[in-house]
Amino acid sequence: MAPLPKKRCPKAHQGNRRSHIAIKAPALVLCSQCHSPKLSHHACPTCGTYAGREVIKIKAEKK
Repeated sequence: MAPLPKKRCPKAHQGNRRSHIAIKAPALVLCSQCHSPKLSHHACPTCGTYAGREVIKIKAEKK
């Protein structure tokens, strides 16, 4: 026979235990070149720069 819990755990305690599981919005910083929001420590998706230099070549939109 498997061990059983001594007492029933209330739902409030269950919520306290799972309080860190909530989805959070990613922290965004402004790009130093184009000032658009981007993830920190990532290349900017709009202008393609990282740490002041171009690392990704961005194609212009065709109209």
